Amino acid sequence: MDFRPSSSQQLLIATAREFLRKECPPELSQRLALDARGFDEALWRRMAELGWPGLLVPGDFGGSDGSLLDVILLVEEMGRAGLPGPFVASAVVATSLVVAAGNAAQQKRLLPALAAGERLATLALVEETGTFDLEAISLGCAVPGRLTGRKLFVKDAHLAGDLVVAVRDADGPGLLLLPADRRGVARLPLDTLSGEKLFEVTFDAVEVGADDRLGRAGRGAGVLAAALTAGALARTAEMVGAAQHVLELAVEHAKTRVQGGRPIGGYQAVQHACADLVRDVDASRGLLYVAAWKVSEGMPADGEVATAKAYSGEACLTVARRAHQIFGAIGYCEEHLLHLLHKRIQAASVDFGDAGLHLETVAQAIGLQ
Repeated sequence: MDFRPSSSQQLLIATAREFLRKECPPELSQRLALDARGFDEALWRRMAELGWPGLLVPGDFGGSDGSLLDVILLVEEMGRAGLPGPFVASAVVATSLVVAAGNAAQQKRLLPALAAGERLATLALVEETGTFDLEAISLGCAVPGRLTGRKLFVKDAHLAGDLVVAVRDADGPGLLLLPADRRGVARLPLDTLSGEKLFEVTFDAVEVGADDRLGRAGRGAGVLAAALTAGALARTAEMVGAAQHVLELAVEHAKTRVQGGRPIGGYQAVQHACADLVRDVDASRGLLYVAAWKVSEGMPADGEVATAKAYSGEACLTVARRAHQIFGAIGYCEEHLLHLLHKRIQAASVDFGDAGLHLETVAQAIGLQ
């Protein structure tokens, strides 16, 4: 059995790594993390020329007919480069929702623009509880009617032209597709440690019509769960890519940093630490690939996705923390790339469900009550 990526996937990985090495150096990632907008439009246009925002979009709408596994391999390289921006929020999660639940008019209007990188969208899901559990959705709205309430931790809402808003219908979760500039919608930036751009989105008697419904009323649980799965795996891929870069930095530092007359990599304790980094990164990557492959093949994978997200969140954070010990004082300077990668891993570990939420899924998958 051949577990290697296909030839087209290998080309995607190689192209992404070379492109990001040239176009997204560490200095750009660090500058954008401190920038209020946090978005390089020229870089996004060049990514769109490569077809990346359209990977999950059907070919009939200008996309690539790619698989979730293709996306995961690409996002791993983005995580390795520390690439900021709305790719996961728009090209993975929101796009998945429009593809799965959008009617013909909505798909015709949005998917070509999303695939070309000309328009961005994001999901507004989380409320006061701070959880990604679909049972926690409480914001209600009669359709037609008016929407009043708020959503929290909405990723890159300042860039989005459209908001996919999760609401509570009488029969379960539902979805609305609203223009971000509609009267009554306000986007308020939230402070973050990671440099990611999160927003509180408020709705003040926002007018909602039947055409704003995305999918059937009260039938959004299935498509939402699938989109959250894609988001969780994409964020896991970001963590794995960032942890891989941390590993490379730590090993290179251990080879070149001289203390006591020899490189610190010559000391057994540091060797053991580097070996632990390899174990954690490789185990996380293996769990990620298995889960992404199963989802791409349409196989049941709730347990595998939850395992990958929960394990990688802890393991990749351990990689970052151990690397600080290997680097010593310089690793705690904000100017050092390790500082940024650590914060990105921390943010990704709680996005689309923290370890507690996913471990509950694992427990259910193995029959625990």
